[in-house]
Amino acid sequence: MSAGYSATEPDEVESEAKPSGVDLEKIAAGVRLILEGIGEDPERPGLQRTPRRVAEMYAELTAGMREDPRAHVTALPGDKHDEMVIVKDIQIASVCEHHLAPFVGRCHIAYIPRGGRILGLSKLARLADTFARRLQVQERLTSEIADTLFEGLKPVGVMVVVEAEHTCMTVRGVKKPGALTITSAIRGGFRKDPRTRAEAMALIRGRSE
Repeated sequence: MSAGYSATEPDEVESEAKPSGVDLEKIAAGVRLILEGIGEDPERPGLQRTPRRVAEMYAELTAGMREDPRAHVTALPGDKHDEMVIVKDIQIASVCEHHLAPFVGRCHIAYIPRGGRILGLSKLARLADTFARRLQVQERLTSEIADTLFEGLKPVGVMVVVEAEHTCMTVRGVKKPGALTITSAIRGGFRKDPRTRAEAMALIRGRSE
């Protein structure tokens, strides 16, 4: 073995940090029970660090439970804009609360400012992430993003569209890989004006009509 070589992969080094509000030891103990339940040996070399890895993964995937999404809905001082704003193709990853299986996809957020009040573009992505990184169902995720933006910024209207692929549907159950679930939440002016809603959807889909 050459000098400096380590058989330990980078992700096999246990993190010293313990996320606030997360009991990593309890999660790891549960993972060990799962391994035993499926007939595996948690002490064999390939699985010894698996419980800790899984615990840290779930702490990361549920980090939004320990964040206040309203903190991301703060208007930029001094900047004014009265036309539609869209941030599309925000990559999201969440965990289905029914099977604790991941679902991944894209979130599109559109809003029409009221009184010129706008958000920093990264705030919309952070808002989506905060709600995605929780135990979720896609329908609720979509509505929570729309409601928080609508209530916090008080724009003329909000539209949120989420497209996601659920592993609880693609690798188990009906086993339909590639199937997308699409959900939308429409608030305020987008609900009242079909033309504005159609314009937003056309822009989200990449068309100019």
